[in-house]
Amino acid sequence: MTKPKSNNNTFSRQAIFYMALLTIQFGCQPMLTAKYTPKTVCRSTIIIVQELIKFIIASTMLTTSGSSRLKQALQHWTIPSWIQVAFVPAFLYTIQNQAALLAYQNLNGVTYNVLNQTKTMSAALCCYFLMGRKQSRVQVMALLLLLVSALIIEDIISIDYILNVMQGKALTENDSLTSSLGPKHVTHGVAPVLLASFLSGLAGAISQKNLQSASGQASGGRNPYLFSAELCIASLVLLFISLTFSQDGKMIQQHGFFHEWTAQTFIPIVTNAVGGIVVGLVTKYAGSVRKGFALIFGMLFTGFIQSFMSDTGSVAVSKEQIVGGLIAAMSLWMHATHPYVSANVNVNVGGIDVNAEKKKD
Repeated sequence: MTKPKSNNNTFSRQAIFYMALLTIQFGCQPMLTAKYTPKTVCRSTIIIVQELIKFIIASTMLTTSGSSRLKQALQHWTIPSWIQVAFVPAFLYTIQNQAALLAYQNLNGVTYNVLNQTKTMSAALCCYFLMGRKQSRVQVMALLLLLVSALIIEDIISIDYILNVMQGKALTENDSLTSSLGPKHVTHGVAPVLLASFLSGLAGAISQKNLQSASGQASGGRNPYLFSAELCIASLVLLFISLTFSQDGKMIQQHGFFHEWTAQTFIPIVTNAVGGIVVGLVTKYAGSVRKGFALIFGMLFTGFIQSFMSDTGSVAVSKEQIVGGLIAAMSLWMHATHPYVSANVNVNVGGIDVNAEKKKD
């Protein structure tokens, strides 16, 4: 007889607290970065300081988790195993961070957060090709909806076009599938965030595969705080190597490491670093499905804040952003609540055991 898991079926105070933190951090991060990170700052210096802060947080969490867990985490640690599991995803994350920072500086918060959700699609594809992890029919539909939301919010597919097609009306030249966006908006905003989202999914899939198959580790897998610290060190090594021949390295030599920095520049760096830790805590105390709900509320929170930050005092959220955001939110909910399951297995959805006998979505 299976013991009940009542503690997983209800929200604990910790779960509510960490979900609220993730909602606020996820919703505010694009605007904080755009407001407090000067466009003329050397992006490599931002990433370096961010990785240092992440390393400090991860190391602190690891050392304060208890001597037994610390000893277990470091028992079989070797430099070759660190290189094997950390350097490839660290390289991808380094490029992702650069692309994400560029997109942060050239897109508004709602647009960035909606386009950034395409990482769910890239993660699903990469997990399928690298690990054979399948998607249910509902999840595939959700991923397609996510793509549609990105096209709508960027006005590549206009809302009027969709309405005319649904009503069977004749299409005009204004209803064509074209975008009126400038080339810089695409090259410095849309393209970087889509690249960052793809690399996030790819790096996440590689990390998950390495963690599950890492040799010389305990049966529970590699300690997540140890792995976070390993990724930070690997990223710093790659960044410092790149500075020896990159334009950023020359900029640092000419103007100094903190050129164009202000005290406020540290605000989005710290919040982004803390956000990575909060994601793990939400997953632990609330479950992955409820983490998806926190991200949905974060997208809505972004729109709420942006609507009161317009210089003209009017609502700054366009109808394309509203519709695209709602579709993205619905797709995230569909993808999180309809996982692929094999016959005669029990799966854990959001901390709740679900009987999946003879069910294949």
